Amino acid sequence: MKLAEAKERLSAATAELDKGHLAEFHVFVVAGRPLHVLLTGHLRKCARKERIWGSKEMLATLKNAMYGFDPDRPRSRGGADGIFLIDRKHRPPNAMMKKLFDRFLDKPGSGVAEIAEELGVEVESLLPVRLVSHDLRLLGVLSRGETEDTLVLVDCDRGE
Repeated sequence: MKLAEAKERLSAATAELDKGHLAEFHVFVVAGRPLHVLLTGHLRKCARKERIWGSKEMLATLKNAMYGFDPDRPRSRGGADGIFLIDRKHRPPNAMMKKLFDRFLDKPGSGVAEIAEELGVEVESLLPVRLVSHDLRLLGVLSRGETEDTLVLVDCDRGE
């Protein structure tokens, strides 16, 4: 996927977000498994606040979903792009952890229950992840199905 195609897809997803709280960005096929990448209104709000919605860095990060999630190497390797787990064990908690756990997964009314319901899964089965590029991290949850996966992006983080 080139940046121009990512920009077109983000534009179409933006129009869909105006109608509802989830919009599909793209379906990547990673190791023979479809990976549905969904965007939320909350991600759009946060990205606009950070002035990165539609930016080259955001488009490049969205494209990095093509690397997928490797269950054999679920944690971030230095310098690698793709989808990686975020866990609660890191101390002290970093900004990504606070955004994803304190402001989303653990916060009543955050929308996580609605996302889980729409995906047809239990909230507890959603994996907290980050989609990584050199300049940006998009935060979300990953639902791993038997034959396909769904990544729902809910926030962004520029920090390391």
